[in-house]
Amino acid sequence: MNRVRLLPLLSLLLIAACSGAPAPDMPGMTGMPTAGLPNEPTPPQPAFQALPGMPAVTNPHNVDANAGAGMLSPAVAGDKPLVYVPHSKSGDVWVIDPATFAVVAKYPAGKELQHVVPSWDLRTLYATDDQGDQVMPFDPKTGLPGPKIHVTDPYNVYFTPDGKFAISVAEARRKLVWYDPHTWQEHDETAVPDCGGVDHADFSADGRTAVFTCEFAGRVAVVDIASHRLVRMIDMPHRNTHMGPQDIKLAPDGSVYYIADSDANGLWVLDGAATHVLRFIPTGRGAHGLYLSRDAKQLYVTNRHEGSVSVLDAYTGAPVTVWRLPGGGSPDMGNVTADGTQLWLSGRYDRVVYVLSTKDGSLLRKIPVGAEPHGLCVWPQPGRYSLGHTGITR
Repeated sequence: MNRVRLLPLLSLLLIAACSGAPAPDMPGMTGMPTAGLPNEPTPPQPAFQALPGMPAVTNPHNVDANAGAGMLSPAVAGDKPLVYVPHSKSGDVWVIDPATFAVVAKYPAGKELQHVVPSWDLRTLYATDDQGDQVMPFDPKTGLPGPKIHVTDPYNVYFTPDGKFAISVAEARRKLVWYDPHTWQEHDETAVPDCGGVDHADFSADGRTAVFTCEFAGRVAVVDIASHRLVRMIDMPHRNTHMGPQDIKLAPDGSVYYIADSDANGLWVLDGAATHVLRFIPTGRGAHGLYLSRDAKQLYVTNRHEGSVSVLDAYTGAPVTVWRLPGGGSPDMGNVTADGTQLWLSGRYDRVVYVLSTKDGSLLRKIPVGAEPHGLCVWPQPGRYSLGHTGITR
């Protein structure tokens, strides 16, 4: 997602790190390499030493096993089932009742709202306002906002797997700002000067590494969580710098990362150790957002420029099907409901929110909202803790 609102470049990154199959041909991919990329399977990883303080991985084959359908933490007991929709243009958050699909509240929240982000402990939702240098907290038990908090350029916000730090992804300033997640006192910064358009991230299975995408640089930045140090930069085989790397998602077994590239119209597949790109998976025009089904078997890729959602095998990256919105649209960011039956997505350029059935991709509702809906949050979410964004829970 770009800061200039040249938005969603959700190109879904094909990954079949577990299969030795050759990279597929990529018809229509002007300037995209179709050969010469390493595509050997990632060797089995030995038992890892997790980041101290991170909740234990209960299933190495599925790091998302504790975020399955209906697996709600006691921390979210009593939380109101609501969908929070931030708007980049109108600077407000609209709240939707998912039972009736009706808008039940509207709250002015700042200058340019980007995402609504669940805190690590699942107790607070933060609406991020990058241009206003602030976040607005929402109490999920009441759905009501609280006083705004100063945070430097929070285009996006993530939380370290041990819960010790909140990370403001300061896109315009090319840096990561680390905060105490309770007091929001700044701790330190990590400069990423060669990562233009830094915006999305995901964490390794052991919690020790984060990979941040660089939309305007055609690369990713690998960061060590314990030291807050930039470890290395990795270029995509074809560096798109208009709407390049967007969202990123770790495969359930930790074997690879899928990286949506809007300009490439698909996904790059990065090895699980975050050292090199394995292959490319074509999905659709404007590949942008990445979401897992509740059983972690399928990966949903939103193709924002063609109004479709590609469904892939989450472990191999193999295509399963494509869901097309009637009449087209601009599916952007969102999440799956707690029971796994619905996928809610903002319609970035169409002032709507889409609700899709995860059974067959049928459009259940199209809800009119404000100007440029962006990173909406479906709440509550299953899981023991949140890594941030629109609800990456494990």
